[in-house]
Amino acid sequence: MSSDPKTHLADLLRSALNVVAPDASSTEILIERPKQASHGDFASNLAMQLARSLKANPREIAQKLLAALPASSLVTKTEIAGAGFINFTLSAAARTGVISDVLALGRDFGRSTGGNGNKVVLEFVSANPTGPLHVGHGRQAALGDALAALFDWQGYEVTREFYYNDAGVQIQNLALSVQARLQGLKPGDAGWPEAAYNGEYIQDIATDFLAGKSVQPADGASVTASGDIADLDAIRQFAVAYLRNEQDIDLQKFDVKFDVFYLESSLYSEGKVDDTVRRLIDSGKTFESEGALWLRTSEYGDDKDRVMRKSDGSYTYFVPDVAYHVAKWQRGFKRAINIQGSDHHSTVTRVRAGLQAVGMGIPQGYPEYVLHNMVKVMRGGEEVKISKRAGSYVTVRDLIEWVGRDAVRFFLVSRRPDSEFVFDIDLALSKSEDNPVYYVQYAHARICSVLRQWGGSLESLAEADLSLLTSPHELALCAQLRDFSVAIEDAASDYAPHGIAFYLKELAAGFHGWYNAERLLVDDVALKQSRLALAMAVRQTLANGLTLLGVSAPESM
Repeated sequence: MSSDPKTHLADLLRSALNVVAPDASSTEILIERPKQASHGDFASNLAMQLARSLKANPREIAQKLLAALPASSLVTKTEIAGAGFINFTLSAAARTGVISDVLALGRDFGRSTGGNGNKVVLEFVSANPTGPLHVGHGRQAALGDALAALFDWQGYEVTREFYYNDAGVQIQNLALSVQARLQGLKPGDAGWPEAAYNGEYIQDIATDFLAGKSVQPADGASVTASGDIADLDAIRQFAVAYLRNEQDIDLQKFDVKFDVFYLESSLYSEGKVDDTVRRLIDSGKTFESEGALWLRTSEYGDDKDRVMRKSDGSYTYFVPDVAYHVAKWQRGFKRAINIQGSDHHSTVTRVRAGLQAVGMGIPQGYPEYVLHNMVKVMRGGEEVKISKRAGSYVTVRDLIEWVGRDAVRFFLVSRRPDSEFVFDIDLALSKSEDNPVYYVQYAHARICSVLRQWGGSLESLAEADLSLLTSPHELALCAQLRDFSVAIEDAASDYAPHGIAFYLKELAAGFHGWYNAERLLVDDVALKQSRLALAMAVRQTLANGLTLLGVSAPESM
């Protein structure tokens, strides 16, 4: 049987279930922590689950299950409570054994193999290369990178992907904006394009274009400016490469790395859009009307059918999106997750409809979506809307320069993705327990300080007598450490990295409470060793959790 308490208790109940009700042996066994500590360490409602099928009173079923329960050295007490809950109280060794697990596993504590190496691609940020990354892109980057880490820790083969929309009207407007600057125009002047981009970065592109400079995005070939202000295509190529490089710099400052950069333009140049349209026509799910080609998306839950190819021969925006996800499927990704802004909500049904209609066996819920709300930035009680570089919005680079990468990443994953988020600059700069990232990092640094003050061998802590840890604070911390792997599993399955941020704040609070209530460096050598072993386990778990969120774990502050 497993040494993990929850798994161990589930194994015990499974054995008892095979005796009491063999026909119900496949029943899911849930082990949860009781709301009140006086009810024990764990509880199960198995008897209540079985009541209907066995046509018996839950308390009577619970009594039979306990009678058939195998003996275990990890369990010191069992009891039936309420309508038929089975409560378990663990032995001291079972409660504190997690410390040994943390010290033995180190940086791998919390990892599992549940994903079985299955492939999953997470697409996030995917900003149009028409300007700097704004704070909404920052939220995507923080969410996507944390989710990718969570899936990696769950044993999946993870690919992080950035999809560049480098084709279409917005790119043409970018080129016209730079060309207007090259002609000496600026926003507000007569002749300034109506749909132009007004940020000062457009002038920076124009200046470098005239100077004949070269730029090279992280995944692309170097592009050298020709300086010819009449060559709109050359301007477009340079502007796109310039802004892709600028976005690469922002991502590097944010410490977000991608495995694949996928270009929308490649879907056209490689014939993937035409091939997808052909498949849709062959499926019989398209029709022509008013000179346009339509897809019967209403058959797949859309409120009406949608135009695929306009009367001028150009495709509507969702068609290349369908082709892109067909390509994902063909690349072997049977699971795909997209992290996007809530303004993309209307595209979900259309893309999924196209993938259903294309007739390739793609499942109905493909791809999966995590949609997030935008971010409001506050400073001094007032909303910040203007960036020197971008003009009308705050950029990721602005936030990082104001409060640092750690605060930006922690804050942007600290709420549910679909919730409104207010980024308070003043709070992010404060050194108080109200600042969650400071509070968590300070707990880690405080433990490092205690260990430095002690000055002993960290390896020796693995031999500490953990039975000496008996105080409520110590046992509560051990329970929190046991919950780490569950927190990771839940955060991954619910697409909710904010669960890890919440867990870290709770663990830090548990440690700070213990530190303030009891001395760690006591005179009793054995007790000191055991308390330092617990502190070391808390430090490692804090570091592992911060790693999942892409946040550093400082040793001093």
